[in-house]
Amino acid sequence: MIISEILMSADEHSPTTLAVEPLASELHNQLLTSLGRGGGLAPEKTRRVFVNRHLRMDHIEVIGFDMDYTLALYNQPRLESLSAACTLEKMITRRGYPEALRQLPYDARRAIRGLVVDRERGNILKMDRYGYVGRAYHGTQPLPRVERRKLYREQLLRILPSHYAWIDTLFALPEAVLFAQIVDFFDADPSFAALSSEQKSSRYSQLWADIRESIDEAHRDESIKRVIKADMASYIIDDPDLPATLHRFRSAGKRLFLLTNSGLDYTQAVMSYLLDKRLPGYSSWRSYFDVIVVDAKKPTFFTEKAPLLALDPDGQVRGELDGHEPPSRGRLCQGGNVQALDRLLGLRGDRVLYIGDHIYGDMYRAKRASVWRTAMIIQELEDELLQQRLVEEQLQKLEALERTRHRVEAELRYEQLLGQRLRRLTQDDPQLQLVTAEAQLEQAHEEIHKRSEAMRTLIRQTDDDLDRLELQIEQAFNPFWGPLLKAAAENSRFGQQVEDFACVYTSRVSNFLQYAPFQHFRSPRDHLPHERVY
Repeated sequence: MIISEILMSADEHSPTTLAVEPLASELHNQLLTSLGRGGGLAPEKTRRVFVNRHLRMDHIEVIGFDMDYTLALYNQPRLESLSAACTLEKMITRRGYPEALRQLPYDARRAIRGLVVDRERGNILKMDRYGYVGRAYHGTQPLPRVERRKLYREQLLRILPSHYAWIDTLFALPEAVLFAQIVDFFDADPSFAALSSEQKSSRYSQLWADIRESIDEAHRDESIKRVIKADMASYIIDDPDLPATLHRFRSAGKRLFLLTNSGLDYTQAVMSYLLDKRLPGYSSWRSYFDVIVVDAKKPTFFTEKAPLLALDPDGQVRGELDGHEPPSRGRLCQGGNVQALDRLLGLRGDRVLYIGDHIYGDMYRAKRASVWRTAMIIQELEDELLQQRLVEEQLQKLEALERTRHRVEAELRYEQLLGQRLRRLTQDDPQLQLVTAEAQLEQAHEEIHKRSEAMRTLIRQTDDDLDRLELQIEQAFNPFWGPLLKAAAENSRFGQQVEDFACVYTSRVSNFLQYAPFQHFRSPRDHLPHERVY
């Protein structure tokens, strides 16, 4: 039924109130379906866009996209297995590591984004937003609490690149998993155990360097990309809503650009798979974009002044663009910098929304080097939200226990204050002791002591219940690291970075299809601790 027929039908039935309500509801759903809303007033929580800072889409004139893990979402388990296999191949055949490493069972749960590798100690850490290390593993073995506190709490922790490495992209997860597993492999070797602490530290650090160089080499020589291109369906998620999302943006008058570190050959293969022959009016994937920048070399794209080069359809350089060229849909470019792209687009940066997945290469640098607005794609968010739904009851219990603890602590402080005042009165006023029977004073002290001890016992029990419940909840997300964006009661370091540098975040680009292209995304009101009511 077309929209006009739906509206006319609704008018014909409007005089009868009782009969209208179910019919109107049905017609309303049909209308929403016709408009592409699927009959719902709000998207499923797993497909929502979450807001850190107000974003008015009617003010946005240009939308830019990263490609890998942004427009192109990967089948993460398959890609991790492929990356790990290619990395081990380089380590064994070119760097002399033992053949036995091929037999290590790869466990993808051993790494999530936001971890920190202590490359000299063989440890992997998860921090909260204040830098507190709440979880740490040596290889795959939990670091004892005493040792964790000694290493990471008794002295200022400086995250220097020479000693530490961030795991901040999904591409980097296999590096952390392999590092943990090979550290275990080293530690089980008697000859390694006989080494001095300095020698072990050097071996751990060299192991990390070899893993990083091997996986970079596998990307450079196309070992990984060659396999992906040969079997796109196995490695890249086909999102049927992606073409319609880009089309809706264009239909709303917004210009689009692609900004990727991948070369033209790989970009052509991936984007063709995702967009070619999907919608009428788009002759190829390039038709969706006004400007396409490959080999962008982010994050230096945002910090340096590399020239923006024009490419022909075969990828040959035609010369440098100066920003005064007439507009040309599907323009191919290479390299460049943020200022050159702004000139080519012909507008000021706060009218640009850039959508990417890399907290440092996309979000942080875009914020620091420009006034572009930012949207972050967190592919893991859908699974996180599904798990959150499964532990909803436990989360409510956790909040109730925390409120109980606050209340009992307040009552305990009150009892302590009463005891202090009673002691002070009897010390400062000897006459009080004369007119008040000694038995009465002792009874008052005893009552205060009993109530205080009962409250301390309740606090200890509540703390034990909180610890058990927090562990159950965290293990529902990941048995080793807990939720992606939280570390106990605080934001994780990664979660805080998302809040600091992404105006909005969501699990995939096509989630924007659930919203009007002129949506005003409003952030929730922030509260300082004194504004909260417990």
